[in-house]
Formats: sequence, C-alpha cells, structure tokens
Amino acid sequence: MKFLITGGEGQLGRCLVDCLRKTDHEFVALGKGELDITDAQAVMAAVEDYRPDVIINAAAYTAVDRAETEPELAWRINDAAVGYLAAAANAVGALLVQVSTDYVFDGQSSRPYLETDPVNPLGVYGRSKLAGEKQAEKTRRFLIVRTAWVFSEYGNNFVKTMLRLGAEREELSIVADQLGTPTYAGHLADGLIKMAEAGLPFGVYHFASGKACSWFEFAEAIFHVACNLLPSYAAPKLSPIASTEYPTPAQRPAFSVLSSEKLEAEIGPVGEGWKSALPEVVRVSLPMGN
Repeated sequence: MKFLITGGEGQLGRCLVDCLRKTDHEFVALGKGELDITDAQAVMAAVEDYRPDVIINAAAYTAVDRAETEPELAWRINDAAVGYLAAAANAVGALLVQVSTDYVFDGQSSRPYLETDPVNPLGVYGRSKLAGEKQAEKTRRFLIVRTAWVFSEYGNNFVKTMLRLGAEREELSIVADQLGTPTYAGHLADGLIKMAEAGLPFGVYHFASGKACSWFEFAEAIFHVACNLLPSYAAPKLSPIASTEYPTPAQRPAFSVLSSEKLEAEIGPVGEGWKSALPEVVRVSLPMGN
C-alpha cells in the first residue's frame, strides 16, 4: 500500500516513518514546510499527485492551553484542514486515518471511556478535535483513532518536560487528580499501520496502551527509570497536588482513561504498554550532564 503522512516532522509522524521503514509499504511523510494542510488546494494537489491508498493525519494543533488564546488557528488546523483531507481522500478513494484525543470527553466517567460514550469537550482543543472527527466522517473510507498522553523520543512531551525541569529544580509539584493512559507514539504508529492493513470496519476506535495513572504517577515512573539508567542521576523531590493548585488556561478532564477493547477485538493487543517504552525514551531524552 501507499501511505501519505501529514505532520511528518512531529513525534507521531516521525514514529510512523520509523515503523513504515520496516515494512514493504511505499510512503511519503510531509512536514508543514512541504504541505500546509490548511491550504485546501495544496492538500488536493499533493494527494492527487501521490495518489495514496491511505492518508494518516498526524498533523494537529496540540497546545491545549495556548488554544484558548489562539482558537482560530486551532480550529483551522484541527477542524477545517481535516475537511480538506477528507475531500482529497474521496477524490482518490483513499482511506483517511484521523488521530483524535481523549479530551473530547469531560472526565465525569468512573470507568474507561468507550467509543459510544457521549462526548463533551471542555476546551477549545477538545472541541476543535471533535469537529475534526466530524470532518473525517465525511470521508467514504475513514478511521478515527482517539488516543491520550502521547510521548516519544521526538518533539515535546511530558517525559521531555519532566526531565528538563528535573535538571533545573530540586522539587517539582505534579498534578495527581487527573487520570489518563500514557501512550508511546511508536506503539500508536505501529497500531495505525496495522489498522490500515486490517481493513477494519469504518468508524471510531480508542488506542491506549498500558495501565492508567495520574500525571504524578507518570512523573514518578519517569524519574524512577532515570535513576535506574543513570545511578548518578539526582531526581527531584516530587509532591502531589490538586488541579486547583495548578490552574491552567484550559480545563482538563479529571478522568480520560480510554478503553481499547473494541480495537483489541479486531487487531489484538495495542502495543506493549507505556512502561515498556519508557526506558529507551528516557535514555535518549536525559539532559546532557546527568
């Protein structure tokens, strides 16, 4: 098959490239400088020129807090641009794989969210991503894949932030009352490719690999791994705090754990769990000097 990847320079895009290089598939990964997905004509031209079997949209506006002050840009990238990709996919008969987020939910659930649960995003980011899902549904062949708390050795993410702050400060206060499922971008990338290969029924799927935890527990795991990898590493003291003690421009769901049961029934286990990927990601992300 031929894959066209948007957002080729982001952490998911780069992991998709790593995974696709291990297959016999043809692919092209386009970064923002090569394809501006908010340009409808450019999107149509790129897709008609390459004529992919599968388009994976790994491009997104993901700055959750900044979206509150840049709503137009967030909506342009997360909503309108998906509509352009849907139209282009329809023009060549391609499958569109749209990556979405756990933030389409409001966090009021007490059990992992199913694909059929009501959505109610709390902020601009979540609302714009939900609108993007509706755009993707205009494609004749589509998969919408919601995921959560994505991290990798590439780009900016929670693991990188924790290690950077840990090198700068002796103590860190981490929110302990928001629960989710960290997801390694490499596992997600592999899963997206398998989903495209499997010819799944079109619709919405959840991809969350591993045990749910709080941001505080995630940070504990990160620094535990860092200390194991580097005995001389001086981990900061971590203190759990409530979300109210760390106000942010965007409200986040208190509980956004996703159930992957639907997807696992189709393709089997989704990744090996985030803890299996953490040592290598931490190893390559440790600041120099530690």
